[in-house]
Amino acid sequence: MPAPIRRRTLAREFAVQLLYQLDLRGDEVLAEVDTFLAEATKDEELAEFAKRLVVGARGSREATDARLSSVTRNWDVKRMAAIDRNILRMAIYELQHCPDVPPKVVINEAIELGKRYSTANSGAFINGILDRIRKDLENERGAAAPAATAEG
Repeated sequence: MPAPIRRRTLAREFAVQLLYQLDLRGDEVLAEVDTFLAEATKDEELAEFAKRLVVGARGSREATDARLSSVTRNWDVKRMAAIDRNILRMAIYELQHCPDVPPKVVINEAIELGKRYSTANSGAFINGILDRIRKDLENERGAAAPAATAEG
């Protein structure tokens, strides 16, 4: 059995494959997620994490793409390499909605996926975008925290 970190890495690989298919083929792929994961792994926890990433990233795609567009001002999201775009969507979802995963881990995993499955420049491209988004999210959370404390 792979180590826990390796299992999550594998789950992210499966999620990116599914997100890429969703991007190319549309929402019909959602009906195939469980079958794909059942054939890919017998590890239920790994499959559940991969599915969480796919469903979450797909469900927040519009907001994620808007955030991507704000960070990549001169680079249309649709012009990005499809694999990079989907790695970014998954990682942004994870940064926003998976507090159990440290941001550094999310970013490093995304960089490695970009290097492995995309171009030689993808790692640096993904790193730059995700680091900026990480900082923006930290600033947003920091701004929201005092307001929540004052109310509560």
